[in-house]
Amino acid sequence: MSLFDTPKSPAHYADVILPVAVPKLFTYEIPPNMVGFLSVGFRVIVPFGSKITTGIINKLHQNPPKYNTKFIDNILDNEPIVSPVQIQFMRWMASYYLCTIGEVLKAVLPSGMKISSESRVQLHPDFDLETTEEPLNEREQLLLAHLSQHPHVDMKEVPKIIGVKQYAPHIKSLIEKQAIIIFEHVKEKYNPKKEKRVRLKAHWAEETALNQLFGLLEKKQKGLECVMRYLQSVNIFDHPELNNVGLEKKALVAQNVSASSIKTLVKNQIMEEFEVQVSRLGRDQIPDRSTITLTEAQEKAKAEIIEGMGSGKPVLFHGITGSGKTEIYIDLIQQALEAGTQVLLMLPEIALTTQIVDRLAHYFGEQMGIYHSKYSDQERVEVWNGVVNGQIQFVVGVRSSLLLPFDNLGLIIVDESHEISYKQHEPNPRYYAADAALILAHLHHCPIIMGSATPSFEQLFLAQEKKYHLVQLTERFGDAQLPKMQLVDISRERKKKTMVGDYSSVLINAIKETVGKGEQVIIFQNRRGYAPILICEDCGTSHQCPNCAVSLTLHQHRNELICHYCGHQDKVPMDCFACGSVKLSTQGFGTQKLEEDLQNIFPDYSIQRMDLDTTRNKNSYQVIIDDFEQQKIDILIGTQIVTKGLDFGGVTLVGVVDADRMLRFPDFRANERAYQMITQVGGRAGRRASQQGRVIIQTRQTDQDVLQKVIQQDFKGLFKQELAERLEFQYPPFRRLIKITIKNPDEQVCQQAALYLNAVLEEWIGKQRVLGAQTPYISKIRNLFLREITIKIEREGVDLKRVKSLIQQAVIETYAQKAFAKTHIISDVDPY
Repeated sequence: MSLFDTPKSPAHYADVILPVAVPKLFTYEIPPNMVGFLSVGFRVIVPFGSKITTGIINKLHQNPPKYNTKFIDNILDNEPIVSPVQIQFMRWMASYYLCTIGEVLKAVLPSGMKISSESRVQLHPDFDLETTEEPLNEREQLLLAHLSQHPHVDMKEVPKIIGVKQYAPHIKSLIEKQAIIIFEHVKEKYNPKKEKRVRLKAHWAEETALNQLFGLLEKKQKGLECVMRYLQSVNIFDHPELNNVGLEKKALVAQNVSASSIKTLVKNQIMEEFEVQVSRLGRDQIPDRSTITLTEAQEKAKAEIIEGMGSGKPVLFHGITGSGKTEIYIDLIQQALEAGTQVLLMLPEIALTTQIVDRLAHYFGEQMGIYHSKYSDQERVEVWNGVVNGQIQFVVGVRSSLLLPFDNLGLIIVDESHEISYKQHEPNPRYYAADAALILAHLHHCPIIMGSATPSFEQLFLAQEKKYHLVQLTERFGDAQLPKMQLVDISRERKKKTMVGDYSSVLINAIKETVGKGEQVIIFQNRRGYAPILICEDCGTSHQCPNCAVSLTLHQHRNELICHYCGHQDKVPMDCFACGSVKLSTQGFGTQKLEEDLQNIFPDYSIQRMDLDTTRNKNSYQVIIDDFEQQKIDILIGTQIVTKGLDFGGVTLVGVVDADRMLRFPDFRANERAYQMITQVGGRAGRRASQQGRVIIQTRQTDQDVLQKVIQQDFKGLFKQELAERLEFQYPPFRRLIKITIKNPDEQVCQQAALYLNAVLEEWIGKQRVLGAQTPYISKIRNLFLREITIKIEREGVDLKRVKSLIQQAVIETYAQKAFAKTHIISDVDPY
């Protein structure tokens, strides 16, 4: 290099997290014009393979990788939209839950924040269709002629243009002839919501000019009426500045003003139309800043919670159903917000948000954001952006709200923290949000409260071991009593022939008495559909799903048999497909059948069902809950979504139709969950001081120990009993579990792959930790056969990261065998 040469600036690089399942981050070169502006957390567009994708900047450096780098294409934001703490949390999730950070990012970013990439075709700039000497077939000529009239076309349109479905050979030929170029057209999915508004032109928006305007419009009745309607809605006489805000155009049209009248006034420079960006969240409620008034018991519990928060330990808040935990939450949230920090309140089910959100909005207004799957992509992006820019300081959401870009959390509350709904079952990351929230709290150095009327036995064990600070609230709010529990032996009733369908005479009489007094009833059955099995009375054949090893569930209202695992649907047959008999009958019952039976028994009662089938739309829960709250519904029949957190003053009776089904589930947590579910749904009854509620539990075995514990409300007794059993068989909380599921379309190959992986795991991490390859309760789902391996790892004295690393290597070793190429292996840490 000569003395006159300018030294070349060193290249700058960025490690980018991509939403793809690859083990390592990808490194890109930063264009000179972006150097100094980019920082960690920015969203960028980058090429990956043949596509364009969205990535997040993880690290900036000047160390070139060993491969040829590509440049970052573009920056999508003016500021980082992912916080450094959030990236740290994502790294932890990937490591702990045995997946890639790209899979975590895929779960973190709302779909509306990921750019979509479409392949497009355009003419090569050096290609001239009229002078070319290249031989072109008819299809190629059609495409080139079209492109000569259009700047570019979507690849999906090519088959229509050339008239054949198999277009790839023609595209390949034209690329080789340098006649066309393929490129990626990038679109960002999120579009802000715009609202059309109207207002008076500025020079008319004062009193003297308005009097003049009335004179001009005296003979133009429609125009005058339009202006008068506008002035009635927008008081510019007392508040002239309101004219700048204007009025939504459709609101003016709704006042019997024609759109053509508005158009004429705009044309004559009297009014003007404009667009503004508005929130999709639609909460302009002014919050009530008054403080919550707590009872003496609630004040005592709150003081103990604050003491626990000060200790640095997670607080386990064990408050019985109806004890008023929400009021304490609101008080603590107000204090955290006043201190200038962010707050996250997590709920296990979307159904819970419908009732609690109205109460919270009353106190927190626009400070509060709601985040769950029933919100549209656009709405979730607005909540995300609200957290980034500080507009939203308080978020209420389901498990995915844990992944929002918080940078200053001052309090996390996990309500109903025992709930299985906090577990993400698929796809990766398969995280348990109640546990992951503990790590998020640690990263933010903020307190966390785990609230529940029936805490998990793992949580109670940790409290017993002094790792959690336990706070108990043992009395109901307002002197209300816990409901009276009653077991009904349906085997005895069937012998006496006093059952009506699936309802005992005791439950029917109780419903009649309750509704007769103007009170309400909840009926619980944890199975949707009409009946689980349609069976032939002659040959005993049931209708099975062709893709899964389960029976199809009859949905009577739709006249269909549906698989609840893969969604396969069949019409209800007229005869048996095996023997041709027309004697088809149902066995078992779901919420649809219970609803039909009740309507036959009580034709004059208002009955509504709340399950997955009736609540698929965004506002379905809200409509049903509002109607029930306003006592337009006498009886609400539902699955487990009616068990959680709902508060209805009119409910004094709860019926549990089939308690035995919960106890037959092949899971070491079956007794714990049955107790929790019955107690939670029973807790909906008698939540006001005026009358004690009643819970009727139908069973074939009234002497079952768990049901006796429910009747005695002996949660501690069940905890001690179950803990002793889990210690004997080394289940949580004494061991960590990892479940590995092996899937393959060939059953024999699936078994062989499972045995191979099992042998590798036994050799690498120890035979005593590996429970061999088992066939699960449901052995086939979506045409894939399943095998499972359960790994038990000690809580103490073991290098957990090392063990997990060996598990991942064992999976890679199995994938490396050619015979298992089509096998899919899933690792599920802390399965629930």
